[in-house]
Amino acid sequence: MNRSISLHTPHGILHGQLELPDRPKGLILLARAHHAPIDVLIAANLAARGYAIFGMELLSSQEVHFADATQNVPRLSQRLLDILSLIARDGDMQELPLAIFATGDASPAAIRAAAQRDTQVRAVACHGGLIDRAGLQALKLLEAPLLTLFDTEDSAGRTAFQRAALHLSDIHESHVLNQGEDPVLRVAAWFALHLR
Repeated sequence: MNRSISLHTPHGILHGQLELPDRPKGLILLARAHHAPIDVLIAANLAARGYAIFGMELLSSQEVHFADATQNVPRLSQRLLDILSLIARDGDMQELPLAIFATGDASPAAIRAAAQRDTQVRAVACHGGLIDRAGLQALKLLEAPLLTLFDTEDSAGRTAFQRAALHLSDIHESHVLNQGEDPVLRVAAWFALHLR
């Protein structure tokens, strides 16, 4: 089953898509500041492993025109919290074990949101992003197991992880992807381990 879902915000409407198989193993929320063609492949790859996939834009159509909109961690975090509240009220999603897969600028916001909803979010995976921008409090409070993946040339992301890791108390792991390595394989393995 596929459903389109909208979320109204003071800055415009956010549009999302839920892909729900018959007997899902869990729900993966795809968190990205603005969607890219690769998202379709990521969603299909995770859905093929039996997960329900919920992808929702974190910026409205008006906001995507502002270059700094993706850098606004408090706003992106609030959007994710609103989406998590929507999931908690939705009959198709509320009972499924939930994980977040965030990419790029959405990564620190995902960590911040997961830290605030520790009973709802069971695991987090991030591909890129400066995760130390989640803030000291969120890093210390995060209980969901955290996987961070970095492309080989992403030295800024790896440095940010090293700073953040000093404050992470629960399970966390990082990995530098080899050239051409599919991040979804590691993300799927991480979620299989922590969504059971």
